[in-house]
Amino acid sequence: MARFVLVVHPSRPDAEALAQSTAASLEEAGHETLLLSVSDDPSRASLVGYDLAISLGGDGTMLRTLDLANAPGVPVLGVNLGRLGYLTEVEPPHLQAALQNFLAGSFQIEERMTLEVTVTRTPHEENFVTQCIAVNEAVVEKIQPGHTIRVESSIAGRPFVTYTVDGILVATPTGSTAYNLSARGPIVSPSLQAMVLTPISPHMLFDRPLVLAPQEWLQLDLAEPRGAVLVVDGVTVAKLVPGDRMTCRAGPHPARVVTFGPRDVHAVLRSRFRLAEN
Repeated sequence: MARFVLVVHPSRPDAEALAQSTAASLEEAGHETLLLSVSDDPSRASLVGYDLAISLGGDGTMLRTLDLANAPGVPVLGVNLGRLGYLTEVEPPHLQAALQNFLAGSFQIEERMTLEVTVTRTPHEENFVTQCIAVNEAVVEKIQPGHTIRVESSIAGRPFVTYTVDGILVATPTGSTAYNLSARGPIVSPSLQAMVLTPISPHMLFDRPLVLAPQEWLQLDLAEPRGAVLVVDGVTVAKLVPGDRMTCRAGPHPARVVTFGPRDVHAVLRSRFRLAEN
């Protein structure tokens, strides 16, 4: 018997219907299933002891599922019911065949680098600490329209440059094709171990993104005069005030993605972004 958790996008009836039918089929075959919504309280959704997490939605649902599955090391199978589906592996009609292959052991696990993101607030509130894991990216963004923020950066403990920007984005190779791509950052192969630092709408001469090794951890200090927000994988996790510090380093656990054969990331790019039509 195997244990499956199905994570569903709450506003997609097709995802809910597919989850219900898939759970019924698995239970009929003697397996255990648990249905979760991406809107459920993460602290109540422990995936410890499960064999596979199935994401039913788009890339946003896949990110939430990877976050839930990261610490316990549960592999994730992505089913595309969204628009882009860059992170997902199979389309809905092929889910049953994919599960049969998984149960037969005919699959691979692709490990993707994550980011460990920590925010500390000193000297305002010494006990204020926020920590989370990013699969795609962490972004420090401005709050006030029409204004910039100032962010002092250090690389591996050495001061680098103070950015005057609309925001600063730190992406994984997986996330290089998400917000980073829109901000004109480089596309990085997901098989690499790297961090991408991309300024968003920089108001300065130095406006180039950087590709850094995992050991080149980043420190970003929000400088006066304006506050900002920290957004991790599309979710706002903290409001920042001048003096707050964010550190980004390679996460302690990789994201584990189920695949069924070599994944041609360049073919996926051509398909998802319709490059052959241009």
